[in-house]
Amino acid sequence: MSDAPVVGHYLNGHVQDRDSTRFGNVFNPATGAVQARVALAEPGTVDAAVASALAAFPAWSEQSSLRRSRVMFKFKELLDRHHDELAAIISREHGKVLSDAHGEVTRGIEIVEYACGAPSLLKTDFSDNIGGGIDNWNLRQPLGVCAGITPFNFPVMVPLWMIPLALVAGNCFILKPSERDPSASLLMARLLTEAGLPDGVFNVVQGDKVAVDALLQHPDIEAISFVGSTPIAEYIHRQGTAHGKRVQALGGAKNHMIVMPDADLDQAADALIGAAYGSAGERCMAISIAVAVGDVGDELIAKLLPRIDQLKIGNGQQPGTDMGPLVTAEHKAKVEGFIDAGVAEGARLIVDGRGFSVPGAEQGFFVGATLFDQVTTEMSLYQQEIFGPVLGIVRVPDFATAVALINAHEFGNGVSCFTRDGGIARAFARSIKVGMVGINVPIPVPMAWHSFGGWKRSLFGDHHAYGEEGLRFYSRYKSVMQRWPDSIAKGPEFSMPTAQ
Repeated sequence: MSDAPVVGHYLNGHVQDRDSTRFGNVFNPATGAVQARVALAEPGTVDAAVASALAAFPAWSEQSSLRRSRVMFKFKELLDRHHDELAAIISREHGKVLSDAHGEVTRGIEIVEYACGAPSLLKTDFSDNIGGGIDNWNLRQPLGVCAGITPFNFPVMVPLWMIPLALVAGNCFILKPSERDPSASLLMARLLTEAGLPDGVFNVVQGDKVAVDALLQHPDIEAISFVGSTPIAEYIHRQGTAHGKRVQALGGAKNHMIVMPDADLDQAADALIGAAYGSAGERCMAISIAVAVGDVGDELIAKLLPRIDQLKIGNGQQPGTDMGPLVTAEHKAKVEGFIDAGVAEGARLIVDGRGFSVPGAEQGFFVGATLFDQVTTEMSLYQQEIFGPVLGIVRVPDFATAVALINAHEFGNGVSCFTRDGGIARAFARSIKVGMVGINVPIPVPMAWHSFGGWKRSLFGDHHAYGEEGLRFYSRYKSVMQRWPDSIAKGPEFSMPTAQ
């Protein structure tokens, strides 16, 4: 569709499609129609973005934290003003329902609000007269040019995990958003410019693996942030560190929810419906495995079935819709392949979402809510991240078995436990080997002033995202010791200096 609008790059304060001999299609997942084309960058585009950022870095890094925070205050105001527009773009290109898209924008804005406190957040420590007339203090200084590679499932929120903290720390930033839903990145770039961000401090490079590899290999990029699947996170971490970069790479998940016999099963069932089928399961914090303890499984399924029947599946832009389509036809086929495999491997298919069709949108990329029982740890349904509306139930005899089962999984992103027992809740929180834990909370995504990240093969690198961890990632620690000539003892010193 050569007449479709082109989503270009944002370089040095201007939208352009530099070097764009390759283009990708941007679909409306609810209809299956191509609604735009996105320019796919060549290495020269990445070079231009880095050159723009390098040129802007000296002046931006010397700005006071107060001046940088004032840009974030204005940016936050503009995001509020364009909240509906951003949500509509997300729903149109990703497929998630409007209410969910609004929630995504809100959670992104919360990170910007946190970054507005940069003057306090970047304060450091001072020790007066540690000995011999020497004072000691520390600084947190910007790294330089940083880059973020973000996934399709949160085209606003995840970039906003990175951009505000990188900028208030004094860095310049290059965003490589998903080519599946790229338009929100350009709106955010324009709003940053309108907020007073100097040209070149923030750039957007659209693209695919060519752009990613160019970012990983570029000698003038100091740090890379990534959110996506585990195989790609591992690749990003390995390649980025091999090229001398600081890397935080958040990977995949297989999130469990333990349902204890004493749990409020209506609450647990409601939580599972929202956490498994919200955003069509395209969340790294989605619950895809319910661990039914003791004899609670049959009653839990009885609670789930009428709730699944009541789900309203359709175009996410239509009011009242609970679940929209998957992002592409290829991803739809992949999810349906997991359902096929579950049947072949012996799981009991209770609700089948294959072949689901929405009247009037038969070409949309829809998969209906799917429910399996009798899932075992050997099945691909259990081992792999499906990233679709597929919930599996694993039955275990007791709490200890449930914890051991979760701790043995290669992923450790999010987990939840529904119970009324305080002792169980405390033991769960302390013994589970997972980075984000919910107790009667199905999707425990931390607030902006905490940090987001998993354990095991859900995180590569040492830093979690946003919050205090984010500021540490985007700054370099420096210790300074100082004394003045009139306090210096005469003659050379050959022993290790001490504070005595």
